Amino acid sequence: MSSRRTEPRSIASQLIVLFTLAAALLLACGLGVFYWIVVRHAFAEDNAVLTDKAAALSADFNESGPNIFAEELKTRRAGEHAPYWIRILDSQGRIDAETPGMDRLLPPDVFPSGEESVSAVRMGVSETHALLSSRKDFRKGTKLFSLLAVTKESGGQTYTIQVAQDRSGDERVERNFAVLAILVLAASVLASTLIAITVTKRGLRPLGQMAQSLGRIGPTHFNEYVAPAGWPRELQPLAIAFDDMLKRLDDSFTRLSQFSADLAHELRTPITNMLGEAQVALTRDRTLAEYRETIESTIGECERLSGIVDNLLFVARVDAAREPIEQKRFDARPAVEKIATFYQTIADDRHVAISCSGEGEIYADPALFERAVGNLVDNALRFTPENGSIRIMLAEHAADFEVAVSDTGCGIASEHLPRVFDRFYRAESSRGADGAGLGLALVKSIVDLHGGSAAIQSEPDRGTTVTLFFPNKPL
Repeated sequence: MSSRRTEPRSIASQLIVLFTLAAALLLACGLGVFYWIVVRHAFAEDNAVLTDKAAALSADFNESGPNIFAEELKTRRAGEHAPYWIRILDSQGRIDAETPGMDRLLPPDVFPSGEESVSAVRMGVSETHALLSSRKDFRKGTKLFSLLAVTKESGGQTYTIQVAQDRSGDERVERNFAVLAILVLAASVLASTLIAITVTKRGLRPLGQMAQSLGRIGPTHFNEYVAPAGWPRELQPLAIAFDDMLKRLDDSFTRLSQFSADLAHELRTPITNMLGEAQVALTRDRTLAEYRETIESTIGECERLSGIVDNLLFVARVDAAREPIEQKRFDARPAVEKIATFYQTIADDRHVAISCSGEGEIYADPALFERAVGNLVDNALRFTPENGSIRIMLAEHAADFEVAVSDTGCGIASEHLPRVFDRFYRAESSRGADGAGLGLALVKSIVDLHGGSAAIQSEPDRGTTVTLFFPNKPL
């Protein structure tokens, strides 16, 4: 394959070329039709004049015989320009009279036979149409002639009247007119190209202005939106799309900055704890039990760090759409009962009851489903007081499968509900003391990976309900 890069095509050049081609085509068609009409009209007029002349000669012949033409033709001088050339032949083909100099240009044998027009008249065709049907064109050097022949009888003899019309001037006019039409076409195409260049540059000028506006936007200037009101109607959707993109980027940068700050805070606490305990342990000799206690505390902090990193990696993989998912249809009731059994020991220690209700088949990744529901149950256990209860409710609908985890804990204030699914967000310090604020974010990521949604309802001192919706059909 060739490594040569393909040059990008210019919109301006394409518009100019297309506009010029369209204008050239329209002009060529218009001038062509006009030329055809003019030439055809001139040709028809010449034919009409020629047939009128032949008809007039025929009428004069009927009245006065051939002698009238002999007197008239003798008065013309040789070399004098004659729009019509006339010759009279007797029945033997001998020249009775002709226009001076006609024999050098138009011999008698180049004319059509006059019998053709006579036959046509006998068949009921008008004399004019009969003459037109017998017309013949003849070229002699640079001259063009139209020839007609009419057969007449006088004094018991048959005469042939040959009439020639000099159309050389008309042919020159047609040729000059064609050249003029071509010149007009070329000038018009050139003018169309110049107009297309001007109009295209003017029409694409807003794109350059938009590029300048977008060039001023940077990571610290996302608030400089491209106001769509001042742009042409065709560019307004583009301006709106850019504004929406800038808003999403601004939101992403804000969340990324907040995420970095929260991550640094979450990782600093366990690292500081481990560093402090290790420094205290090294200030003097300790007993074996004290060293063991320090190591166990360090292990606990390391496990906490490991959990944070593991959850962060999972959420990051989900956001990047790299987390593999193997969905299948399975019975949800045994899966949630398994989760309830796993947390039952912890719940018994805190005197909290866990119950399950509902049934149905769900289409999801079993491992991710258990992880999401397990996180909800673990979160509910941390915020449910003694003698409280946790309910896991299942409901199968036509379009989705609903899983709800409800507790009787302290609840969440309404101003915190829109952000509870954000990473590292904790509604209150008392609620988040035991966690890193990643539990609900992880649950939301799992549901999003399945194409579902998550919702939360909570009232202070009355408990919280988190509901997950998994689509029934495969993605």
